[in-house]
Amino acid sequence: MTIRYGLIGSGMMGQEHIRNINLLGGCEVAAVADPDEGMRALSVQTSGGTAKPYSDYKEMISKGDLDALVIVSPNDTHHAILMDILETPLPIICEKPLCTTSVYCREVLAKAENRAAPVWVAMEYRYMPPVQRLLAEIGNGTTGTPRMMAIREHRFPFLPKVGDWNRFNVRTGGTLVEKCCHFWDLMRLTLKSDPVRVYASAAADVNHRDERYDGKKPDIIDNAFVTVEFENGARGMLDLCMFAEGSYWQEVISVTGEKGRVDAKVPGPARFSPDGKERASEIEISHRASKEVIREEIEVDHSILAAGDHHGSTFFQHQRFRDLVQSGRGRPEVSLHDGLWSVIVGEAAEESARTGRAIDIRGAA
Repeated sequence: MTIRYGLIGSGMMGQEHIRNINLLGGCEVAAVADPDEGMRALSVQTSGGTAKPYSDYKEMISKGDLDALVIVSPNDTHHAILMDILETPLPIICEKPLCTTSVYCREVLAKAENRAAPVWVAMEYRYMPPVQRLLAEIGNGTTGTPRMMAIREHRFPFLPKVGDWNRFNVRTGGTLVEKCCHFWDLMRLTLKSDPVRVYASAAADVNHRDERYDGKKPDIIDNAFVTVEFENGARGMLDLCMFAEGSYWQEVISVTGEKGRVDAKVPGPARFSPDGKERASEIEISHRASKEVIREEIEVDHSILAAGDHHGSTFFQHQRFRDLVQSGRGRPEVSLHDGLWSVIVGEAAEESARTGRAIDIRGAA
């Protein structure tokens, strides 16, 4: 059986989803809905001619010939689209963030409460091969109990998007929701505890300062330090800089416990590297007692790396989602509840950055 996917939205990330679905066996992009004529045409081309284009996702769904839906539209459209398509019996994978606000997320959770088909929130960073290796090492006891988790992302600015929607907090939820929901999800997954308090210092210092859209100046932040405290006593820290294109590693994710530390080091996309070539990610394991340090490269198939900007993670996530759809049973690995928590932390970080206060979120979900 071939799983026929329908995409709602087909911008930059939509094209990445199409390329990765193309690599999967037993899958095809059968339809794409997007109000932009140019993106619809590009999607047909990217799909290899299998996708039928629609300007309205409701018309696409009404045909009744799809097996799964992928939401890849701008963040501020997710809530309304989900409230519509949760009425269908189709499995859904929704790009992050689940919604732009926790209020909207809760409405989606309530709507989906008795739904039989799964809804998966697309937290690609979980599925980066170096992150999967880091999680495996922690699961094997390499660090002991994870006490501290530090994530550094030093990268390029937000890229241009159709309609320039990613330049404004009202449409994205803010950088600490839009971009960083990945990291709050990783922290909660790795530390196996819910967040209780968030403190952030952030600003818009370099990027987009001279840009204007319909006379409006972008208001998204481009750098931040954020600390997150967890119910079990663990702590997480994010160091974000979005004007650091020259960084050798785009992400460095470090987890430390009483036995040692594991670092996952991830390069940026090849098109942003100085020589335009892919580089392998690395895992570094430091043992506290022996002082031994082990470093290994994590290889990923080049066809998978070439299909997107997320170091193969979109492919591996789709592989797991496909397996869930094919089996017809089981739960999504990234739930709506996970999606809600990642937005709650991002919202709290945005509020903390504005007010200078630590924000208590104990039991917020």
